[in-house]
Amino acid sequence: MVYIRIEAEVRPTEDIEKVLKALKNIFTFKNFKVEELGNERKLIIIEESSIGALSKMYDGLRRQRILDTSRNIFLKNLRGDTIEIRLHKQAAYQGIISFVDSDAESPLGSIYVIISSKNINALIDWLAPKTAHGKPLWELPMPTDV
Repeated sequence: MVYIRIEAEVRPTEDIEKVLKALKNIFTFKNFKVEELGNERKLIIIEESSIGALSKMYDGLRRQRILDTSRNIFLKNLRGDTIEIRLHKQAAYQGIISFVDSDAESPLGSIYVIISSKNINALIDWLAPKTAHGKPLWELPMPTDV
């Protein structure tokens, strides 16, 4: 079973609907919760157990032609059966997938993503396959055993 957790801070100068739009541009999800962090800050938390939550990311990686970069980032941030990445929140609002290493690279904070699976390598191979000359070496169907 796959477990996907997505977190995005909503700062006092931000509109929660705009942060949700940024998340919806990259991920597919039904439910979310909002936690109060204090000082008018909130945290949007999304938890999904379906790989389908990554289908928009799958399409975006291909549309932006960043499969190699994405694969390298996924593998670099792989710890056991879990990937932890950060995405630029303002880029996501524009429908662009842009990886960042820290919140400092995204002025309004980043989108923090955790993906865990017993078969994480199959998930990476589906989401960001190896390429040659910019073309995927394979395209796998969405895995069902992750």
